[in-house]
Amino acid sequence: MAVPARTSFRAVTEAVYLRQWGDLSRRPTRLFALPENVRGELSRLLEGGAGPAELLDRACAHLGPVACYLLTATGRTVARTPCAPAVPARRPGSVRGGVSLRVGAESSPYDAWHLYVPDADAAPPRVLHEIAEVFAQYRDGQARRVAAGRAAGQELIGLLSGDGPADPGALEEALGAAGLPAGGPYRVLAATSGDALAEALGHLGDAARYAVGDSAAVLYEDPGAEGDVTGLLRSVWPLLQACGASAPDAGADTALRLGVGSSAPGAQRLRASLGQARFALTAADPEAPVRGVEQLDTLAELLAGVPREVRAVFGTRTLGALGEGMLRETLEVFLANNCSWTRTAEALHLHVNTVHYRIERVETLTGRDLSRLDHKLDLYAALRCL
Repeated sequence: MAVPARTSFRAVTEAVYLRQWGDLSRRPTRLFALPENVRGELSRLLEGGAGPAELLDRACAHLGPVACYLLTATGRTVARTPCAPAVPARRPGSVRGGVSLRVGAESSPYDAWHLYVPDADAAPPRVLHEIAEVFAQYRDGQARRVAAGRAAGQELIGLLSGDGPADPGALEEALGAAGLPAGGPYRVLAATSGDALAEALGHLGDAARYAVGDSAAVLYEDPGAEGDVTGLLRSVWPLLQACGASAPDAGADTALRLGVGSSAPGAQRLRASLGQARFALTAADPEAPVRGVEQLDTLAELLAGVPREVRAVFGTRTLGALGEGMLRETLEVFLANNCSWTRTAEALHLHVNTVHYRIERVETLTGRDLSRLDHKLDLYAALRCL
């Protein structure tokens, strides 16, 4: 065997060492570290702007066919080694067996990554810790890029939130600065957490293009893409809720909710989509934490988006004279039975004449005529508001 004269002895020994690494790493000792030339290669890749997939591949290549994953806090796969099969999104903490190492980013519970190896004996612990350190360095650089992207996204959202019509030129410029194609179509989303919203949008895939601000995002809807955005986000939302609930400072008032506006065919319709998304966000509740504006197809769901303080004023102003007693109960049952005197009397175990008398009192105190549809709707809505 021969090598060029300019090849150092160290390079020769490292090459031999790497060739034998697969067998050596499986011996009983737990102290093996990354070979020096692998460290050097990873450093050069970091400096050159390599992505997580390339970094993970090169970091694990000397270990042989090892399944290794880089997962987000909600179980989204950022990268995996070539021999690792695709896995559904699951929170890393919920997966039993294997080895999982946390990779930096403490700004929010949705930011952390995890280096996960299903087979605990596939690689020495020290090697995995050193690989995790490499990705910690990658994330330091990525954090600056993410911050710049968030700033551009927030500037776009701020432009849409301003009073008066947005300047078309400024809007197109803001879309371009946020990395979104001109012309649309777009969709605006509003959430109680911008960090959670960014992670949720990451589940749409690498091809998705979006700009995220502090609490809202603009998503470019690729006309060739398949799937309902609202449905996809609804399917992953429990992962984000569990992730947020596990944070040390999570409280009962930190319920994670999302509102989705309608599709905007062009930039000039973005402001309307933002208003719809914010209204849908207000209408979301613990039972339906993800609301699309298209879902607001009943009066009750529409009223849920009206601020609580406004609903309280309307309900009190309309029904306050009835008090909390039998008149309000009779009105509720009467409306629930489609204004049938007979069915209302049966439900309340009253004589029909008594029901007539009480409804007449309701009409007198509220100033509404229950033979008119609009007045019925006024009273029904007022009952829903309290």
